[in-house]
Amino acid sequence: MANDSNTFSFEFFPPKTADGIGKLQATSLQLAAVGPHFFSVTFGAGGSTRDRTFETVIDIQQKSGIETAPHLSCISSTRENIHEMLNGYMQHGIRHIVALRGDMPSGMVEAGEFRYANELVAFIRETTGDHFHIEVAAYPEYHPQATSPDRDMVNFRRKVEAGADSAITQYFYNADAYFNFIDRCAKNAIDIPIVPGIMPITNYYQLVRFSDACGAEIPRWIRKQLEVYGENLESIRAFGEEVVTRLCERLLADGAPGLHFYTLNRATPALAIWNNLGLGKR
Repeated sequence: MANDSNTFSFEFFPPKTADGIGKLQATSLQLAAVGPHFFSVTFGAGGSTRDRTFETVIDIQQKSGIETAPHLSCISSTRENIHEMLNGYMQHGIRHIVALRGDMPSGMVEAGEFRYANELVAFIRETTGDHFHIEVAAYPEYHPQATSPDRDMVNFRRKVEAGADSAITQYFYNADAYFNFIDRCAKNAIDIPIVPGIMPITNYYQLVRFSDACGAEIPRWIRKQLEVYGENLESIRAFGEEVVTRLCERLLADGAPGLHFYTLNRATPALAIWNNLGLGKR
């Protein structure tokens, strides 16, 4: 199971309302109490989202005492505004970054000055040296826009060669997909830590919507059982907690270097799995 070298983390999104800000503050403090290695905060294209990410990152790190990593995206970004954000984060003591290509908004043709995540990683390294620990994304079930598994691996390797320190995967429910990806990385001389992304299951229709959008597969046996439960959220929660706990147990037992929980700004589902795993306070 878990050992002292494992890395555990939780991901949030920047809230849009005062009520959302208050709820996220409570969530982050609840999760800070179990001693994760870091939090991360997502990022979307557009100035308002970018500003909310910056403010959320600084606020969470200052109030929780837990290292907090902002996501940076290529989409709609320029070298000038990325450099400005990096300087701002450095001034506030941020030392951890999640560098992503990001999703192209509908109707947008050009991503911006950075076309791919490896270009963003290289720019961060060129301008800030080793100040930041850089995370990148990995896709055990392949990126939804990848033309082939081999091409997907080439793109991942480029991010590593550009200076990534570690990676967080898209969420998945098939442990074999993750371990097959790790084996393929080893054959391609990629040896950075690749931490599984974990999505608690609490709402079937929401999960289907997310999964269809990002290319994460819901195994048929899970999908069919969730369909039976329909709108019975209590049954979905109990079933989902058991499924995801077992997934995490296997991942840790077979050598995964940690877990990264996608919280959707809620503490309870992730903490239930955390406690089932006996992780305690890290």
